[in-house]
Amino acid sequence: MAFRSKLRLFTLQPNRPFSSSILNPDSKTPPLSRKEKSRATLSALSLLRLETNRRYLPSHLTHPRHAPLKKSNDYGRIRTIIKNSLSRTDCRSELSVSHLIVLYGQAGLIKDALELFDEMPNFGIQIGVKALNSLLFSCILAGEYSEMKRGLCESGSADSAHSILAEMESKGINPDTKTFSVAIAGFYKEEKFDDVEKMIASMKKYGVEKGIGIYNVMMQSLCKLKRSNEAKALLDEILLKNMTPNSATYNHLIYGFCKEGKLDVAKSLFEEMISRELKPQAECYFTIVYYLCKGNDFEVALTICKESMSKGWIPNMTTMRCLVSGLISVEKVDEAKEIIAVMKDKFSRNVDPWIEIEEGLPK
Repeated sequence: MAFRSKLRLFTLQPNRPFSSSILNPDSKTPPLSRKEKSRATLSALSLLRLETNRRYLPSHLTHPRHAPLKKSNDYGRIRTIIKNSLSRTDCRSELSVSHLIVLYGQAGLIKDALELFDEMPNFGIQIGVKALNSLLFSCILAGEYSEMKRGLCESGSADSAHSILAEMESKGINPDTKTFSVAIAGFYKEEKFDDVEKMIASMKKYGVEKGIGIYNVMMQSLCKLKRSNEAKALLDEILLKNMTPNSATYNHLIYGFCKEGKLDVAKSLFEEMISRELKPQAECYFTIVYYLCKGNDFEVALTICKESMSKGWIPNMTTMRCLVSGLISVEKVDEAKEIIAVMKDKFSRNVDPWIEIEEGLPK
């Protein structure tokens, strides 16, 4: 049976266990054609990649002691930890079990992931989009679809994405914001702008709001393509709709304009962000300080860097050395000494480079 037919068979039969023949490495299923690769890729990527946020995972499963398990290949311990987790009341939900499925995928135990997926009804858990997303993602983590990503690059297709959405609907599983976010980001990456618009139109059909999350994905994607002016136009659209941008909105724009060398716009956006009482994250500070130094705007870079350091966020060594050198070049030696003193204090085990710079300063 062709891959497409097998996927449809699952999605149209809510109570049917997921057939492992598609995913089993011993399966005799013939290699996928380019079109089938595209469909398989979109079915996975459109449904799942944002479903693996660790902050939703019960705390006992994110403990550092579990990190070496993947490297040790101690499959027995991994199975024990996950099975013991299923006895906990805080793991008896679709969301928690979905993450356990992903853990199996990370360990390469795809058969165990499939078994857990099939057993969900026995635990009184209804199978929904989160579980399906996680199962498909586990297949990618385990290497079961080694060519899925390549398939997307070869022949991404909006028609395939729409078809998968229709199959989900027929099973009573509604796509959500995350589903559309991943699809939209993928089409932007391939610069398929017409397909982005088709996805946005589909959102209305499925009752998914074009909220700030979707706008942020669009702005981030445009900034990565060095189309920051278009991304900023989306910010203007947000404000006209009386929607409230968040820190991520400005982080994406600041990065985009910095990368394009439009530092005046980036500085203006940073100021606007502060005026709206939005709190820049560490990465935002690091980005703007780095690019201001590259643009020889050392005084503004110093001001923002000091604000960042007051929060305990210190840019990397390369950025800080560039800032110190720049301050010296514009005769801000005292300010450079202040920065050096902070770096020597914070990184006492690696003071030699700073001592060397300090010794070369004008007396």
